[in-house]
Amino acid sequence: CKNTLGSYACRCRFGMQGNARVPCQISPWVIVVSEKIYFFISDDDDKDPKDNHFSLQVLLPFLIFFLVRTSLAFKEDASLKRRSAIIGALFFMAVGTLLFAKWQRRRIKNKNFNRNRGELLKHQRVQIFTEAELAKSTNNYADSNKLGEGGFGSVYKARIVGDIVVAVKKPKDVHKSLLKGDFQHELQIVMQINHKNVVKLHGICLETRIPLLVYEYISNGTLFQHIHQNASTILESWKNRLRIAAEVALALEYMHSCAEPPIIHGDIKSVNILLDQNYSVKVSDFGTSVLISPECSHVVNNEIQGTLGYIDPEYLTTGILTIKSDVYSFGVVLVELLTGKKPTSFITKSEESINIIHYFISSVKDKTLSEVISFDVATEDEMERAGMVAEVAAKCLDPSGARRPAMREVAEQLAKINREFDSSTIEENNEETESM
Repeated sequence: CKNTLGSYACRCRFGMQGNARVPCQISPWVIVVSEKIYFFISDDDDKDPKDNHFSLQVLLPFLIFFLVRTSLAFKEDASLKRRSAIIGALFFMAVGTLLFAKWQRRRIKNKNFNRNRGELLKHQRVQIFTEAELAKSTNNYADSNKLGEGGFGSVYKARIVGDIVVAVKKPKDVHKSLLKGDFQHELQIVMQINHKNVVKLHGICLETRIPLLVYEYISNGTLFQHIHQNASTILESWKNRLRIAAEVALALEYMHSCAEPPIIHGDIKSVNILLDQNYSVKVSDFGTSVLISPECSHVVNNEIQGTLGYIDPEYLTTGILTIKSDVYSFGVVLVELLTGKKPTSFITKSEESINIIHYFISSVKDKTLSEVISFDVATEDEMERAGMVAEVAAKCLDPSGARRPAMREVAEQLAKINREFDSSTIEENNEETESM
């Protein structure tokens, strides 16, 4: 501090702050810039290319400010040669920073690509997308293109080359140890699957720290929306409900019996059953799925995963996930299709609240199914078919996994009911035509 006429003036060096009462100390912004410089030049494998971009947003304004501040700080009598040399050095420092940022970004992308097994996956049937392609096709992941959001991250609608509409699954911005394993696990699962009733993996992006998954776009929403949220005309028809149930069963039968190695989905629910433009089923979301060997039909999980209302009670108590756990969850979906009720809802009967699953099973045993069916049954034949499907659902919901049928048996029973219903409908139409 220096005394002035009637007062005093205090001034700290550049990058410091203080006053007459507080001694000069490093400014917070200097600490921030120092951290960004360290992060910018570090060789941390966990960095995402966009993190470098953020560091650059901090560093460049600082360099420009420092350039201007330094040039103004020169005394009037400073030599022109000295000023030019320092300003030139700062200019080349800024240009060098930009070039280094570009090189660093490319290096991290290449490292992520190789770490995500890019060279191996290049030879698979899926398309490899660049980070720039997906950012452009989603309008930089604009909210207007967001299809949904969950614990894993968000799904965005995108239009890629060839005017093809896809869905991009983008993870949340969390540390790779929390999420990278889940996404690579899902990638491993979906690359094993090739079935008309399972959502198809269209491609992947490996340039990011956690791979981005690109799926085919399914336009007509989820089965949950059609049952519980929309005034859906597609479910007014018993035939469509039966067809949807049969297609879900076919997808699960494929995963359990035909996929190599077999797959336990682990989270079958109406939200994960999508309907395409023709209202055909597409089973989705393999984040909790498990690959098993043909000799081993179960896996032990220390942490229970799934959705309340759909989780196999046996799995809930033992921690043992089996293919029969999927069978139970499918039984819950059948109850939803038949009753229009969410699996966590309750029915009041004789002043007693009963969970819809237990009430449904009792209705099947007591032959009072008509009390819980949510749609209009036009004929006795339709009611009879609905009763057959309800009996299949009750078997799937058996508390003991050992007593539940295999998905192959379930799929065959539903296919048979579907065929018989179609043939009886044709016969009725022929009789009406003859009478006319």
